[in-house]
Amino acid sequence: MSKSESTNHERTRSQWLGHHPAVVVGLAVLVAGGAYLGVRWLDSETGGNPNILGLRSAPAGVGPGRAPRRPISAVIDELENVTIPRDQILDGGPGKDGIPSISKPQFVSAAEADFLQPDSRVIGIETGAKPRCYPLAILNYHECVNDEIGGVPIAVTYCPLCDSSLVFDRRVGERTVEFGISGLLYNSNVLLYDRGADELESLWSQMKSEAVSGDASSAELATIPFEMTTWSDWQSRHPETEVLSTETGFTRDYSHNPYAGYFAEGDFYFPADQLPTGGTPGMRDRILGVWVDDSSRAYPVKEFSSVDEPVTIDEELSGKTFRIRYEPEHQTLRVLDRDDGVNHAYSLWFAWYAFRPETEVFEYTPAD
Repeated sequence: MSKSESTNHERTRSQWLGHHPAVVVGLAVLVAGGAYLGVRWLDSETGGNPNILGLRSAPAGVGPGRAPRRPISAVIDELENVTIPRDQILDGGPGKDGIPSISKPQFVSAAEADFLQPDSRVIGIETGAKPRCYPLAILNYHECVNDEIGGVPIAVTYCPLCDSSLVFDRRVGERTVEFGISGLLYNSNVLLYDRGADELESLWSQMKSEAVSGDASSAELATIPFEMTTWSDWQSRHPETEVLSTETGFTRDYSHNPYAGYFAEGDFYFPADQLPTGGTPGMRDRILGVWVDDSSRAYPVKEFSSVDEPVTIDEELSGKTFRIRYEPEHQTLRVLDRDDGVNHAYSLWFAWYAFRPETEVFEYTPAD
């Protein structure tokens, strides 16, 4: 990236924050929880990883085990094999590993998960010997759990800024990737990084489901079937479930949601390149997004607001079939019986549109 491009990047971010003063105030509230801050690059509580994203060598540390923080423009300038616009990669604030992903998850039984309320939101996975669920109350602070189910290494990912969740197979070629949180964002969405790269660490976009820099650039991640629902719904259907424990190895108040204010406000903390204009869905509406290759469709939860009983719909996209089920009691959508090649994610409408502006939007028509 040229010096002028670097300057433009910093100016773009500064201008956006300057036009959204209320956002800057709201961001400060998130610092104590180790969440995103869009104003400055904070030091990592983990002591700092000496590797700088996308570099083959790291600068000398300052203090025991610490690397100096560098301007975001310098970090981005030295990324290699970048497939997204550099000036749209933004500093989220906490720094690399400032939001620590979980790599040694512990689990408890449903009876022991007394920190969950009936309406607590969870990511549920049925693959493997036992169903497992991952509460958003924990993922708010970690955003990625590196786990293994049924012998398959997986990454359970959640970006609070987009309310977006995806589950990936961590096998890429002959490697199994361990994901960390880079502290960088693209389209207001988390950019993960791989901790074990031999050469260049790659950045991975959650919503693009692929690497966007480094040695793995453009490599795609296979998705794993999952659902986003409430604890009462998941537990009622899977009483034998295992639940991600709050014993994560990190000191966090998992009873507190650091993003409560973000969802109560009408603005966003970080910009996206393309935003929907007017109409329905609303930018903050929750959707289930389904894609097959380059074709995609959004299923807004609000489309089913008039439904009183559970509804199952048979769908087709690019020659692939799947079923969608809506549960009015929990106001949730999930994918059933999908063909190979059918992928899905949950997110806010603005985030889905930012990555897939050509998406179709589903409109519900009750059966006669």
